[in-house]
Amino acid sequence: MDATFPRLLLAHAAERPDAPALREKEYGIWQTLSWSQLAVLVRELAHGLALAGLQRGQHLIVVGENRPRLSAAMLAAQSLGAIPVPLYQDAVAAEFVFPINNAEVAFAVVEDQEQVDKMLELREHCPQLRHIWFDDPRGLRSYQEMGLRSLDELCERGRHDALARPGFFAAEVAQGLSHDVAAMFFTSGTTGNPKGVVHTHASLIDRAQAGARFDRLSHEEEVLAYLPPAWIGQNIFSYAQWLACGYVVNCPESTSTVSIDLKEIGPSYYFAPPRVFEGLLTSVMIRMEDASRPKRWLFARCMALARRVGPALMDGRPVGLLDQLKYQLGDLLIYGPLRNSLGLSRVRVAYTAGEAIGPDLFSFYRSIGINLKQLYGSTETAVFVCLQPDHEARADTVGVPIEGVEIKLAESGEILVKSPGLLKGYYKNEAATAEVLTPEGWFHTGDAGFIDAHGHLKIIDRAKDVGRLRGGAFDGAMFAPKYVENKLKFFAHIKEAVAFGDGRDRVCAFINIDFDAVGNWAERRNLPYAGYTDLAQKPEVYELIRDCVQQVNADLAQDALLAGSQISRYLILHKELDADDGELTRTRKVRRGAIAEKYAVLIEALYAGRSSQYIETAVKFEDGRSGKVAADLRINDAQTFAAVKSAA
Repeated sequence: MDATFPRLLLAHAAERPDAPALREKEYGIWQTLSWSQLAVLVRELAHGLALAGLQRGQHLIVVGENRPRLSAAMLAAQSLGAIPVPLYQDAVAAEFVFPINNAEVAFAVVEDQEQVDKMLELREHCPQLRHIWFDDPRGLRSYQEMGLRSLDELCERGRHDALARPGFFAAEVAQGLSHDVAAMFFTSGTTGNPKGVVHTHASLIDRAQAGARFDRLSHEEEVLAYLPPAWIGQNIFSYAQWLACGYVVNCPESTSTVSIDLKEIGPSYYFAPPRVFEGLLTSVMIRMEDASRPKRWLFARCMALARRVGPALMDGRPVGLLDQLKYQLGDLLIYGPLRNSLGLSRVRVAYTAGEAIGPDLFSFYRSIGINLKQLYGSTETAVFVCLQPDHEARADTVGVPIEGVEIKLAESGEILVKSPGLLKGYYKNEAATAEVLTPEGWFHTGDAGFIDAHGHLKIIDRAKDVGRLRGGAFDGAMFAPKYVENKLKFFAHIKEAVAFGDGRDRVCAFINIDFDAVGNWAERRNLPYAGYTDLAQKPEVYELIRDCVQQVNADLAQDALLAGSQISRYLILHKELDADDGELTRTRKVRRGAIAEKYAVLIEALYAGRSSQYIETAVKFEDGRSGKVAADLRINDAQTFAAVKSAA
């Protein structure tokens, strides 16, 4: 029988009816939904959606945080042969217009008043959006908009219809086939309108099962679903693999309680982008800097031992008996309590992806006994392309091709992938589909890289972003901006970076400081500041960042291929790059072109050799107001190093 997500749900409900499927924290208390209860909820929602007119092949947008009834709504839509389209809950209303009109969406399930307000705001531009259902009724009692109803009301209508038509739901699920479209995910749209990536039940389930077999996942895992459901990474870990394995997905009460909920749940299977791991480590280091002298001494001694022997123990390599005993003592005093404080004490497998992770950061987690690994994939490949096997995790690679995946390199160095998890195509965009999918079934990833001697894939940069310097000491040298930016972001004091250099005689960079980390650093030195803009322009902060830049340059000089990418000049931006200001995507990827256009005057100042530049920038505040941030930015030179010649 063809595998579909509704069939997987019904199989779990039949085999393990009372086992927990989903948990949601509400008012500080965890509420559990069993597989049988979830199946009933999905059936009621499916009947309700069918009564409202949702038909096979139509789209249903879902907007909100991870919530059990939003996941159930996706399953209900799939049961009817309809296609759920999750969208980013932190996007402004205008960002929804293109996806909704592109997919001709008439039905929406949203979380709360905030998302309802967005839907009502864009109705003028999306007149076909007739039906909106909300999960959380708070603040919505007085709303009388046409077509706006609660999920409670939808379930109630569906419950009565299920009694009247008892065979309808089973018949609809039986019609579903594995090659039917299961979901559509919109790309972040770094260079224009986002593209709708169409995936079938087969492509998503195949990759979910392949990843589960690779790491021996079972129904006993616990997962915390805290990342945006519209991001395919979160969707794979807390939806596709959840239904493939039957483990428990836990939904935190809110974004502000994630760290508390993480400690309470103690997940066994965990996923986070590098910025989350960076944030966790930064919070640890800030606490340690404020600790007493004896505690700082003990922490430093134990961490020195962990860095020396921890990765070897994690990789199963031999370690001396004395070091093993010392490590066990360190685990009792420092590493165990630290894992518990981070909420990672029960983690068996932890993954990071999306951006490169710093070697020091990667080594830190593995040294304290957390099995942190990297993976490689994309929205178009249903995430799982390469994974790192246990005992083979390294910071500079993204793993080996897993079951069903073939990889080859184009002459340009671009990585091509063939996999059962490839997209069916881009929605209503045959030209874009033809650009990425060859007639032979190879997918153009757009990434440049190579397979190393151990069979692991190593990513250099986006193929389109790899450029060349023109003129100067490194004329003709390769310029890999993302590689440089990631190296800068490996430092705890740097949150974001944007490098420039293609077609120019040298490399220059914009830098965002990490306000929390640098703020703590400043406070411990009695350095007063009035806010981000003031702190960023302090001479002492420029010296701090200069040391980071020059460490990156020294490291780049060791690689003959990338020595030309050393940063010669830099400035610290007066504001944090923000998705609401069009500078980042919702997945926090740099919109390089938009930034270059918006801050052209700063780029000109960097390359003109100026020591400062005044700028005013329009910004959007969290409450929706607009304003301006102005500053006279300093521009500093950084030391560069002669390239180390490679051995003959």
